[in-house]
Amino acid sequence: EVQLVESGGGLAQAGGSLTLSCATSGFTSDYYAIGWFRQAPGKEREGVSCITRRGATIDYLDSVKGRFTISNDAAKNTVYLQMNNLQPEDTAVYTCAADFQRPLCSDFTSWGQGTQVSVSS
Repeated sequence: EVQLVESGGGLAQAGGSLTLSCATSGFTSDYYAIGWFRQAPGKEREGVSCITRRGATIDYLDSVKGRFTISNDAAKNTVYLQMNNLQPEDTAVYTCAADFQRPLCSDFTSWGQGTQVSVSS
């Protein structure tokens, strides 16, 4: 069974940092990508960033470029989202998801439960 479990969310002050982790298990193929998404209250879910197992990345969200960095540790089956200079508008539930089909980073079929990130001003 494919599983994705997020951790690392919490409360941060504006200008602070958090690192989210997405631990994966149950994958039967090495061909996959992991994406991070977020959904703020009253807003639609938006894609943040995506990374393939080989380390190729796609950034979806202009507002976090230069502040958020996605990375992976294939040996640990874990993908990270380093978030620096957090702002109140980054407050959202952050969720990771897996994509197993070509083209990668386009069709996410397995989702985690999400972790809350709250940023105070």
